Amino acid sequence: MTQKAPTRLLERSLLRSGHRLVGGIDEVGRGALAGPVSVGVVVVEMATRTAPQGLRDSKLLAPATRQALQDPIRRWCLDHAVGHASAGEIDETGIISALRVAALRALRALHERGRWPEAVILDGSHNWLRAPEQGDLFAAPEGSPAAELERVPTPAVHLKVKADVQCSAVAAASVLAKVERDTRMVELDAEHPGYGWGANKGYAAPEHIEALRVLGPSPQHRVSWRLPGAVHEGASLPGMMGT
Repeated sequence: MTQKAPTRLLERSLLRSGHRLVGGIDEVGRGALAGPVSVGVVVVEMATRTAPQGLRDSKLLAPATRQALQDPIRRWCLDHAVGHASAGEIDETGIISALRVAALRALRALHERGRWPEAVILDGSHNWLRAPEQGDLFAAPEGSPAAELERVPTPAVHLKVKADVQCSAVAAASVLAKVERDTRMVELDAEHPGYGWGANKGYAAPEHIEALRVLGPSPQHRVSWRLPGAVHEGASLPGMMGT
């Protein structure tokens, strides 16, 4: 069955409610064993036209199609940014805090260019972008990257399950984040050969698991997780594996 194209219905509803700029946010790499987690943000306004033809959630597109959509997406939206949090930052503060770090890095770039969205559509049912309260399990330690980014304003968050399939701005954010992270994993594959990251992008493919058994974890692995095939002292934290 052909997947329906995402629409701008939710984005336009938020824009009509009084927000000048609205962003779509999606993450990539949450469930990988190695490499960064990446968060894309795409900003639209009322004057933004219909999304590029062929736009879909990045998971539904072939690599060549995602690559071909890069320039059309950049021309279509008002602005865009992708932020990353490293494997080391994931190990230090956990995946939830790392997602927030990556998103705030992208939002900071938009804020510096005067294109900060007052409201964002966040894919999923959990608001990992919210500022953690004191004593929160996922609160960032003082002096950590997440704590240093707290001066970046947090937009109003509107959660939408399957937003990456239904909302144009979120689908566009997923494509930009996916291509940028995939490119980074190809670069890391050259720096740490043997794990097959050029093909598996750091996910738990059979050749990756076998390489972990033979080579052990690299500096780009999330060693606080229970890495399949690897013998180490790390342990998973609640909610770490994600999607």
